[in-house]
Amino acid sequence: MFDLDRWHEIWITITHNKSRSVLTAFSVFWGVLMLVLMVGSGNALEKGIFSQIEGFATNSCFFEANRTTLPYKGFRKGRRWNITNSDIPVIKEKVSELQYISPMLFSGGNEKNVVRGDKNGSYRIKGCYPEYDLIEKSKMLYGRYVNDIDIAEKRKVCVIGERIYEVLFQKGEDPTGKQVRVNGIYFQVVGVARSTSGVNIGGETAETVVLPFSTMQQAFNQGNIVHLLAATAKEGVPVKKVQDQILEILKQQHQVSPDDKDAVWTMNIEEQFKMFNYLGIGISALIWIVGLGTLFAGAIGVSNIMLVTVRERTKEIGIRRALGATPRNIIGQILSESVVLTVLAGLLGIVLGVGVLRGAGIVLSQGDQFFKDPQVSFGMAIGSLLILIVIGAMAGYIPAQRAMMIKPVEAISEE
Repeated sequence: MFDLDRWHEIWITITHNKSRSVLTAFSVFWGVLMLVLMVGSGNALEKGIFSQIEGFATNSCFFEANRTTLPYKGFRKGRRWNITNSDIPVIKEKVSELQYISPMLFSGGNEKNVVRGDKNGSYRIKGCYPEYDLIEKSKMLYGRYVNDIDIAEKRKVCVIGERIYEVLFQKGEDPTGKQVRVNGIYFQVVGVARSTSGVNIGGETAETVVLPFSTMQQAFNQGNIVHLLAATAKEGVPVKKVQDQILEILKQQHQVSPDDKDAVWTMNIEEQFKMFNYLGIGISALIWIVGLGTLFAGAIGVSNIMLVTVRERTKEIGIRRALGATPRNIIGQILSESVVLTVLAGLLGIVLGVGVLRGAGIVLSQGDQFFKDPQVSFGMAIGSLLILIVIGAMAGYIPAQRAMMIKPVEAISEE
């Protein structure tokens, strides 16, 4: 049953010495405020980190040929070699866990190498298979990505980045079917792409012209050379397994020593993703350790003040005991005062913290910031409230024990 008199008495006790109550509550308020702000900032940082790899296949790996560093089968160290077209069918045949594979070619952004009429710019050129769009996903603003027919027929088509479109075309103009000159050769635009990820291989999607891989090889006299090889593992298969198998095949195909660690540069995106994940866990753990430490420091302050309060109310407590108040009543009263003071301060800290995060989120949403939507979950707020109740009870336990040990006769006679 709700005891109105008891809660009224708690309120009178807390407001009897306003300055002391405010100073006591401030330590808890500050601790909760810092915890909310740190958790919200940590969430924003984590979202910012993961937004950079959103849209990029985290089950992917990449390979590039480097100079050999060990002699092997009559070849000297320091030999140059290249990944070639013939490696791709061998990899597809021998690596059963392979999901997608795409060879890639790159060409630097020469001075004004992309031209349409009197408009031009210097941009990166990239040749790849249609499968690459399943690794580094693009959002098509117009048209489509390169497809298998483009590869088979070596069509002179291209996909231009969003920034290139803005430079070469009028706003709102449909560029599909129009011609642009890339490194002196005319290509028909079949699509305009926007990046969905902060990870870009071979240049930013917005400032890159994508050509069918076979077309780029032929048009720019690249022979059968592959600059970079991209591959993904099937769902549930560790990327490391596919990565090791492809490394072994490439070395076998090109007479490279199995012990040569530097002859093939390789990058495992899954491992990079795990590093980001561990970083997020570490940041969250550090935030909670610091935040809870601050809260417990506040709880110690509450406990000390409650001890002073109990000492000041020694005579009052003695009279209560003499009138029949049980130890349970006395302990309940002190604990209630401690919990109420702690929870009120904590709730104020939560409300202010959420408000600050909300305001910061509105400001950050105005631009493309690394911090994304700083906020705390409803579950975290409820969890914080439960922690506050526990901390309040802990802070009041020792003062409550002290109050229970007061003997009525000694308390009444105390001046």
